[in-house]
Amino acid sequence: MNRGEFIVVTAIILFVAFCLGWFAHWLVHRFRRVSQADVDQLERMSQELHEAEETRDQAITYLQQREAELTNQLVQTEAELRAAMDGLREARTEAEEMRTYVERMNGA
Repeated sequence: MNRGEFIVVTAIILFVAFCLGWFAHWLVHRFRRVSQADVDQLERMSQELHEAEETRDQAITYLQQREAELTNQLVQTEAELRAAMDGLREARTEAEEMRTYVERMNGA
């Protein structure tokens, strides 16, 4: 291989490398390009997501408050039930004592 052939082969190799580099750059640039419509759509979606998260947080807060209210009502109702049951038990005991007393008075 003489000097002229070496220069031509080197030039062809460099030209092919340049073409491959340019093509790779074009491909990367083509896939990385984002249109304004895509940016607008992403911005709108992020705004909707933010609003949905706020709504979710409000719903969770409301549910926690409601759960606390219902728990308090349940505790109060159970306390009232226990008091009513204790009163009923005392009334039954008293009624039984009165019945026994009346039977003793009638039997005597």
